[in-house]
Amino acid sequence: MAAQGQISTDRLKVPVPRPTRNGVGRTRSGIPSLAHPEGRKQAGEHPDGQRQADGREQVADIQRARMLAAMVEEVAERGVSNVTVSDVVARSGVSRRTFYEIFEDREDCFLAALDSAIEKLANIVLPVYEQKGSWQTKIRSALTALLEYLDREPAAGRLVIVETLGAGHNALEHRRRGIAQILTIVEEGRNESKTGADAPPLTAEGVVGGVLSVLHARLTEPDPGNLVELVNPLTSMIVLPYLGAAAARKEIGRPTPKRQAKRAIPRRDPLQDLDMRLTYRTVRVLMAVAAHPGSSNRTVANGAGIADQGQISKLLNRLHGLGLINNAGGTPARGEPNAWTLTEHGWEVHAAISAQTSTD
Repeated sequence: MAAQGQISTDRLKVPVPRPTRNGVGRTRSGIPSLAHPEGRKQAGEHPDGQRQADGREQVADIQRARMLAAMVEEVAERGVSNVTVSDVVARSGVSRRTFYEIFEDREDCFLAALDSAIEKLANIVLPVYEQKGSWQTKIRSALTALLEYLDREPAAGRLVIVETLGAGHNALEHRRRGIAQILTIVEEGRNESKTGADAPPLTAEGVVGGVLSVLHARLTEPDPGNLVELVNPLTSMIVLPYLGAAAARKEIGRPTPKRQAKRAIPRRDPLQDLDMRLTYRTVRVLMAVAAHPGSSNRTVANGAGIADQGQISKLLNRLHGLGLINNAGGTPARGEPNAWTLTEHGWEVHAAISAQTSTD
């Protein structure tokens, strides 16, 4: 039993992503994937193959992240029933073949995007609720964090709150599990007063359903406005059946949270601008140049784990032609070594790769 004011970890679990083909190291059959360290170990792979396998895994992580982001944006624009695999691959800039190497079908990708959005939302809201304070204070703080997230990420909010209703049985099951977690938090209001203890059994379901209905209505509008401005009336709605009318009126009278600046239009993903196929070798070479600015071909080759000097020259020339790296070294005809550095665009691509493969 969790102490009062704390959340029991056995009833509030962050959703675990569904096991896609390359996403978590196992295929749907449960057989370890060779794109994952566990699978390589069981296959008896020699340690010398670790670096190449890591490069392939990094590329797979990038491609998966891009497709999940594309799914979220496509669903927000078209509605889940109108999104196709072709839409996702076109927006993400990956091939159809790559899509089916990572996901089984469109629903698999949608549910993975849903899991990712729910996990991010939980990681933002739950720590806020777990802070010390009264149930009323924690409810308001958690709701504020939720509304601020929806203001920052309206596409993800629409996917979680709106589009799951029309995405089929599996999506509805994900929604049901998520709502069950919210009900657990709201039900803790029963411990706050005699009014709460006497509340009817379905009170939490009614309250949460009302809040979701309000958010659903706002998120389906062309301009949802600043959702954080709803924190007073929504908190009032939640606390009313548990703490009474006086507490509800107090929430209505609180100062309205400051409006957040409108979300800036995101810059285009620099990875989508590349006129080339992203492979584990190109990723390794780019990362090696970033880690050792001014490196020669041989140093870059060592850092990227590529022994063939002809291959490293070809990859460096390709990245140079794309404007991602620049040679600040001497004249090769005179035997002077190259000195490769990333260009401004190269650093943008490096940052995008690092962000999309981060596990923090």
